[in-house]
Amino acid sequence: QVQLSESGGGLVQAGGSLRLSCAFSGGPFSSYVMAWFRQAPGKGRDFVALITRSGKTTDYADSVKGRFTIFRDNAENTVYLQMNSLKPEDTAVYYCGADYYIGYELQDFNYWGQGTQVTVSS
Repeated sequence: QVQLSESGGGLVQAGGSLRLSCAFSGGPFSSYVMAWFRQAPGKGRDFVALITRSGKTTDYADSVKGRFTIFRDNAENTVYLQMNSLKPEDTAVYYCGADYYIGYELQDFNYWGQGTQVTVSS
């Protein structure tokens, strides 16, 4: 059974940085596309970034392009989200998701972590 566990969230001032981690267990990590989504209060869970199995291809939501970087360490079974130049509108619970295929919608990912809170103060 695939399990995901996010960490690294916290409170940061606008303009600051955070690095989120998502530890993967229960399957062959390198066989899974990994993604980050986020959910702000009162809103749905939205796509942030994804990375293919090999790590060679990434994609980002327009709102985070140039500020966020997704990368993975297949030897450590971990995917990361480096977040720079954070804005108050980045405040949300951040979730990592895993599945065999590339997708950009909530329903495209069958496995999810419990989420980690990111709060950006102005």
